[in-house]
Amino acid sequence: MFGFLKRKVREVKSPVDGQIVALESVNDEVFSQKLVGDGVAVIPMSNIFTAPIDGKITKIFSTNHAYSIKSTKDLEVMVHIGLDTVALEGKGFERIANEGDEVKAGDPIIRVDLAYIREHAKDIITPVIISDDSDVKNIVKRLNIVKSQDIIMEVS
Repeated sequence: MFGFLKRKVREVKSPVDGQIVALESVNDEVFSQKLVGDGVAVIPMSNIFTAPIDGKITKIFSTNHAYSIKSTKDLEVMVHIGLDTVALEGKGFERIANEGDEVKAGDPIIRVDLAYIREHAKDIITPVIISDDSDVKNIVKRLNIVKSQDIIMEVS
């Protein structure tokens, strides 16, 4: 009866092929304790990382290891490729898109050398985080093996 009061469900898609796992299983307290926000993590199996939502790229770190996309509404999603990858100083990462670009889910953002990252970083696991600034009351997580652009979270 009061359907207009119901929150719209927004889909967050996988930025890469891989295995989706619980954020709590990430071997980094900042992510596993949800200090930067809630979400999931993906163990990547391909080298192109894409936009998980439609929106504007609000941040790509200078080392290209992480990026954030904000929707036109109130959802911001960060993709953090690997753990302790900032220490690689950009080696193994190639920027495809730029801050300020308008993107659609699936547009390529970063190309990585997974073998290099696997060898030189703590882990290749990639947290996909819903920013604490996002207007989100509920997150339904899908822990599956996925292809890039499969739905991994539904937020409302």
